[in-house]
Amino acid sequence: MITDPLSIFLVLGAVVLIAVQLENRVPLFRALGAALTGILVGMVLSNAGLLPGESPTYDFLMGDGVYFGIALILLSVDLKSVLQAGPGMLAAFGLGAVGTAAGAITGGLILAGKVGPETWKLSGQFTGTYTGGGANFAAIGRAFETSPDLFSAATAADVIITAVWMVVCLAVPIILGRPKTQAAGSELGTAAPDREEASDKPVTLERTLNDTVKPVSLADAAALVVVAVGAVWGAGFLARVVPLIPEVLWLTTLVLVMAQVPAIKALPGGALFGNYLILLFLASNGARSVVANLVAMGPPVFYYAIITVAVHGLIIFGFGRLVRLDMPTLAVASQANVGGAASAIALASARGYHDRLVPGVAVGLVGYAVGNYIGMAVGIFMRGLIG
Repeated sequence: MITDPLSIFLVLGAVVLIAVQLENRVPLFRALGAALTGILVGMVLSNAGLLPGESPTYDFLMGDGVYFGIALILLSVDLKSVLQAGPGMLAAFGLGAVGTAAGAITGGLILAGKVGPETWKLSGQFTGTYTGGGANFAAIGRAFETSPDLFSAATAADVIITAVWMVVCLAVPIILGRPKTQAAGSELGTAAPDREEASDKPVTLERTLNDTVKPVSLADAAALVVVAVGAVWGAGFLARVVPLIPEVLWLTTLVLVMAQVPAIKALPGGALFGNYLILLFLASNGARSVVANLVAMGPPVFYYAIITVAVHGLIIFGFGRLVRLDMPTLAVASQANVGGAASAIALASARGYHDRLVPGVAVGLVGYAVGNYIGMAVGIFMRGLIG
């Protein structure tokens, strides 16, 4: 097994390279997308014993690494995109939150006898984490004083299900969505545009995720590093000063403000480099999903997580289609529920849903804000219902 952090980073870099090359050259992988391919390859390598389930490399990519990617991508986002998908995204997110609560209650009622007396605590934790991301899982677990063993098992289940759900959300728009022949790139993934035709195409976020549009000079690269690192550092500083506001909220706000400065918004290459970091983040997310760890710690907890997310999926995609919400919006909103704002951005950028990036961040932040309240309410309700 490879354990050296630098070697693991090298392997993940190779995974992303292979995934991008396959996407560009093979129709099947073009449909799957580099993001989905990277997750699957990462899962295979870790579960085959070639990569560990935990590493400082993953910690970096899941922390500052993905934040750098978010900052670089958001520098290219036009705030007008909020007007294009905001109301629908909020409706989809609301459906997802209802689905998560319903799933946690359903799973608790079915599995209370197998999980044990702390089932009600898991109902609150799974509700919180699948409403707005992992930060809520930890917060509710501390509030309910969940036992260490159960907390560890539930954490492993959460990691695996979150990674698997990213795969589902990447695939569902292809399986259930309507193909668009005039804008296939936005539905099929992040295949690089034909460079011979690049000069005839408008400069959009979808294009800049895969192409620098114009050459990137050393000065441009240096400026991007200063802006991205400065934004992440500033967000961390502000989050320590005002801890009630999540760091990702500060980061998003800072970057969107900076993106309105013409000199910063004109910097080429930001979205491309950010997209690469997001792909590394997704590959590491797949590598963290070691199924053997979860099996050893308790399958009932895994089944509980599956039921919670499955009911969430049925409600958000089923009812969402009934009320005529489009699949990209539903997929990004579902990722905002299950994985938080960072995962919503990862999905939107991986699939080229450039007009859903900022709305996805917005509802992801709503999830951070309300997830703890909803999770606590469901946990207390379940404690009274099943004891």
